[in-house]
Amino acid sequence: MTRKTRDRVLLLLATLVLWKSLTLLLILDVQLFPPPETVAKLLVEDRTVFLESLVSSFVLLLAGGILAVVTAIPLGLLVGWQRRLYDVFEPVMNILGPVPPIVYIPYAIVLLPTFRSASIFIIFIGAFWPLFLNTVIGVRGVERGLLHSASTLGVGKGTMLWRILLPGAMPQILAGGTISLVMSFILLTAAEMIGATSGLGWYVKNFADFADYPRVVAGIVVIGLVVSALMVLYNGLAAYLLRWRPVRRD
Repeated sequence: MTRKTRDRVLLLLATLVLWKSLTLLLILDVQLFPPPETVAKLLVEDRTVFLESLVSSFVLLLAGGILAVVTAIPLGLLVGWQRRLYDVFEPVMNILGPVPPIVYIPYAIVLLPTFRSASIFIIFIGAFWPLFLNTVIGVRGVERGLLHSASTLGVGKGTMLWRILLPGAMPQILAGGTISLVMSFILLTAAEMIGATSGLGWYVKNFADFADYPRVVAGIVVIGLVVSALMVLYNGLAAYLLRWRPVRRD
């Protein structure tokens, strides 16, 4: 076991001990904050519901996320590379980029034919802007001399985009991807709390309506575990894609 893993296990154990102690001492209301063993029991009892909710959530998350990746990265490469396109898109980026995607939820639910399509659209918007903006920033940060040298050598536009600009902007793209992933999950959960009949957000909202707070806490725990697992997988992918960079040793 590495030192990092050991420290994280110790932090988890300390959190559980503190949680249990606060419930035993009645500092926390057990109706609102059930003890750890109660939550653990519900995680086992509701495992089928959690699995079905997880599948439902992931379908929406993957659809919106993939749509954002296949549109934001190519468009960001072009806008960041071509000065004329950048000048056209800059006002749009400045106006729409900072708008919280959650404000689109009521309109998406009303205007789109199904809740599923509305959720995918909201997740797409939330994932698109961080990825697009970071791709543009990454491309504009590529050394101009490298691009001039490639042009002098007769490198084609396709090669310039995918073999020079994309690798050069990859660190910034992956940084935007981290924001997009977190934002997508937040919006997914928010959307499911409003109008879904399945999913992790629906699970929490459904039992909150019935004041079943032990299951609310269990749902929050599952959401936290899922997000943590996704971040571990994403960080592993990012490390693989950036394996050519020098490794920092603390």
